[in-house]
Amino acid sequence: MSGLRERMEKGEGESTALGATAFQLSPADKAYQELKMRIHQKLLERMDLTVIETMPLDELKRQLSFLVEKLVAEEAVPINEAERERIVRDIQHEVLGLGPIEPLFADPTISDILVNTYRQVYVERLGKLEMTPITFRDNAHVMKIIDKIVSGIGRRIDESSPMVDARLPDGSRVNAIIPPVSLDGPILSIRRFSVVPLTMDNLIEYKSLTPTMAALLEGIVQARQSVLISGGTGTGKTTLLNVMSAYIPPSERIVTIEDAAELQLQQPHVVRLETRPPNIEGKGEVTQRALVRNSLRMRPDRIIVGEVRGAEVLDMLQAMNTGHEGSLTTVHSNSPRDSMTRLENMIGMAGISLPPKVARQQIGSALNVVLQIARLSDGKRKIVSMQEITGMEGDVISMQEIFTFEQKGVDKDGTVKGHFRATGIRPKFADRLLVRGVEVKDEWFDPANIYEV
Repeated sequence: MSGLRERMEKGEGESTALGATAFQLSPADKAYQELKMRIHQKLLERMDLTVIETMPLDELKRQLSFLVEKLVAEEAVPINEAERERIVRDIQHEVLGLGPIEPLFADPTISDILVNTYRQVYVERLGKLEMTPITFRDNAHVMKIIDKIVSGIGRRIDESSPMVDARLPDGSRVNAIIPPVSLDGPILSIRRFSVVPLTMDNLIEYKSLTPTMAALLEGIVQARQSVLISGGTGTGKTTLLNVMSAYIPPSERIVTIEDAAELQLQQPHVVRLETRPPNIEGKGEVTQRALVRNSLRMRPDRIIVGEVRGAEVLDMLQAMNTGHEGSLTTVHSNSPRDSMTRLENMIGMAGISLPPKVARQQIGSALNVVLQIARLSDGKRKIVSMQEITGMEGDVISMQEIFTFEQKGVDKDGTVKGHFRATGIRPKFADRLLVRGVEVKDEWFDPANIYEV
């Protein structure tokens, strides 16, 4: 056991490839895992588990530390002080947290935690994936952590129901998938959220957009223009939606509808709704469409749909067209034009046979602005296009680009170089912003103003 900590820090025994055959625990790793498992099992046998729920956290940690120290002494294994402290800490994480991945939650730069069976744990840090030296004891150990997460919110996962979406107490979104669907073992994906939500100033600091674009977005929200945020997975759609929602006046009643609650609105009058999957008998499902319909009876000033992905888009567009202007939502799409096609296709999922032109008229009259957000090759997120929907031209939804991001190259260190610029088009909604008392400056739309990043 001597020198175990140093060996683990050097990453000995970690997997070097995705395949199962590439992974092999070192003798020191095996010895440590076996010792930790024995002590953990003895701890569970001696502790009164009912006390855990009522004991203050600090006192519980102190008691756990005392018991683990005592059990380590009983094992009579020659370990140094650093290894003793590590065992105490790891068992505290097992009992009170999420085991080996618990320390990752203390790093604010980590946005995603990806557990690929017991062999590998990857994280996304500052937009880029990297492998960690963390491993689990075996697949049963991963299953134990997954069960701990899903049982905490009254859900279940087993062979008959091998996939689950859940969330942690801090709002982090969790997806788990287990055998037989996952061939190599249980897979756990955790998307974390900041304890303190990002603000528009943060996005400007990160150069995700320009101060001019931020000022225009503030006016768009305050003037009750309906906005669609388009982008791929992990591009920051929900983050941008959350930032923009901060501009909604506190006097308005907001209803949020999500598959998994992620939004962190700060207004005083917010009603949060979340879908529910069917139970083991296949009953009790509550879809986003049902929630959108129900929200119309709740006297909302604004409706925020976390992401449209099906038939609920028709009810949402009708709501925007019948007195709920200024609503916000997101959609998975690679470009603003593609997002219009996706919305049209989703209208077809509603089971109502609408002629294509009528569906497009619904979209064109309901939405005012489309924001395309992307994650670039260096991991940074940017609003790469801001477009206005101006109505219909024949059978086509007409759009005009107001701002764009043009990539010019990549530095030696991989950093993307480029600039934001206005296209020179003054949007039609600028007049609506002025009518509602929102200041709009003509120089904002001057194409000569280049914002280098």
